[in-house]
Amino acid sequence: MARPEVHLNRLGNVLESIGRGAAQLLESVGIAAAFFSQSTYWLIMGHRRRQPVRLESIVSEMMETGVRAIPIVVVLCTTIGLMLALQGINALEQFGAQQQVTFGVALSITREFAPLVTGIVVAGRSGSALAARLGTMTISNEVDALQVMGISPVRFLVVPPLCAMLITVPCLALMGDVVALLGAGLYITADLNISMSAYFDQVMRALTVNDLVQGLVKATLFGGLTALVGIVNGARVTGGAEGVGRVTTSAVVQSIAVIILTDMIFTFVTTR
Repeated sequence: MARPEVHLNRLGNVLESIGRGAAQLLESVGIAAAFFSQSTYWLIMGHRRRQPVRLESIVSEMMETGVRAIPIVVVLCTTIGLMLALQGINALEQFGAQQQVTFGVALSITREFAPLVTGIVVAGRSGSALAARLGTMTISNEVDALQVMGISPVRFLVVPPLCAMLITVPCLALMGDVVALLGAGLYITADLNISMSAYFDQVMRALTVNDLVQGLVKATLFGGLTALVGIVNGARVTGGAEGVGRVTTSAVVQSIAVIILTDMIFTFVTTR
């Protein structure tokens, strides 16, 4: 039989691990808040301090984050639309209500699936790349070199990707709404033998401006959180090239976890 001291040691180790994890989480939240506040400062005060945020840098980040992500977003959202239509008709057919599938599909896509899929795609594609880039620059002392030259690393490295994701992710989500509804419409019109115009008429009657706004607000939050998670991980890298690999993986996992948790909280608050 194990002695009581062994159980106490194990319990102490578990509590210590929980405490360390909570402390690291709070530290990460604090760093993210600091980066966000400093980014806001440089956006507003950059011109006065003769260090404006360059529009070219933001546009370049928008091309990388938004335009080059269009193909994968189109493919995934179209597939999601087809799957929702297929499952919706299959489920409602048991009650003879398959004609109402458009209402459920339209609300599900605009409120949930389009912004969620878009956020996860951007997290896996651009959030990881941002963490790897900043981590490499941190390890190679390029961030310190910017400070020595009198250039704010936040203005130069943080503000452009943060602004780009805040702009492009809701735009991608809106495009995802369109292609997902179109994908769902292709199946629904063929299965229920209705015209595409009748389908989109049902979509317009099912949706309100509030439904679209909810999805776009979610996507904006997802974009900002993904950027901040990538930036924080990149800024805290240690251990050379191996450390860069670790923070890249952590950025993807943490971004997806934060996106799903935020989506759950947002949905709970807006539907109460």
